Amino acid sequence: MDLACLEQKFSEPMNHLKASAIREILKFTADPSVISFAAGNPAPEAFPVEAVQEIATRILSENPIGAMQYSVTEGYVPLRENIKKVILSRDSILKEGDDLVIVSGAQQGIELTCKVLCNPGDTVLCEAPSFVGSLNSFKSYGGNLVGVELEEDGISLEKLEQALKTEKNVKFLYLIPNFQNPSGRTMSLEKRKAVLALAEQYDFMILEDNPYGALRFAGEDVPAIKSLDESGRVIYCGTFSKILAPGFRVGYVVAQPALLQKIIVCKQCSDVHTNIFSQMICSEFLEKYDYSVHIQKLREIYRHKSGLMLEGIREHFNPAVSYTEPQGGLFIWCTLPKGVDMMEFCSNAVKNRVAVVPGSAFMIRESDPTQSFRLNYSTPADEKIVEGIKLLGDMTKSL
Repeated sequence: MDLACLEQKFSEPMNHLKASAIREILKFTADPSVISFAAGNPAPEAFPVEAVQEIATRILSENPIGAMQYSVTEGYVPLRENIKKVILSRDSILKEGDDLVIVSGAQQGIELTCKVLCNPGDTVLCEAPSFVGSLNSFKSYGGNLVGVELEEDGISLEKLEQALKTEKNVKFLYLIPNFQNPSGRTMSLEKRKAVLALAEQYDFMILEDNPYGALRFAGEDVPAIKSLDESGRVIYCGTFSKILAPGFRVGYVVAQPALLQKIIVCKQCSDVHTNIFSQMICSEFLEKYDYSVHIQKLREIYRHKSGLMLEGIREHFNPAVSYTEPQGGLFIWCTLPKGVDMMEFCSNAVKNRVAVVPGSAFMIRESDPTQSFRLNYSTPADEKIVEGIKLLGDMTKSL
């Protein structure tokens, strides 16, 4: 069968999906001479390797069959209880009547939420720009994906209400309130309250994605939208990917039981259950190790690395290039002056041995105009941050 015939057999939503631009750029980083600011991986020094080795050895000695046998879709019961006790109780995430289900990374939680709530043609609202993995999940279900402008303190309330008045069948609003990917911005408490009020007024759900919230290294904590929710409108996605290990593929969804039951059925169709050995490791880590000390270590790592990158940007970048100064998370969002070809700049950066992610990868449509690109400071070693920012800075001086 030739390619043209095969393409005619693809589903309509799949015909419009493209490979992640980030994953395509990461192919260049296989060259050891390329300095990559394109990933979103935790810092190598952030992994609690010794603790995980101890836990894995203990599990395989004391309960090897439990670690290798089928398990329940809802998730490993001790892990669910430890998440409630150690993580969710600190931020009042779990509201009366709520429960949680374990998923294979927050990405699966996001995808299953869309699958449960949306019919083809239903509208999903999100920040513009936003995380490309989520955008592709929404597109894969034939949703009408509508971006709402992102301001310094979060989504534009004016543009959001305008979209709510003009778009049909708005099912939910997708938000990354803390250290947003890709912009690094944090939504203000005032906007969180206002968005929740709009959800009540216009009768839609909010999907709150919080992979970076624990990684605050400056400023004051802002309550999760879920912690403000008294009507069950907020669905909350958390993950161990940025605080323990992304390779474990362990995340969780907090919501009302009726919605979780539908997610469970969909998950049974997808992967039966999340890797049980990984769940057991995460559970023991929360139960037997000092979670607070571990999180503080991560914050110190990212405070240092972000500071190093920002220092280099201030020293080497053309002042005409603007940039965010995040209080946590993993990313800095840089914006080139008007008239500069952003895609050409990113392409030339790779030729100069530095990989960055063009902002178009995070737009609702890659053709949407943007002058921005994303930098990641968590993955590269310190000396690579210094060298790579100097190389990019030299490029900006010729703009």
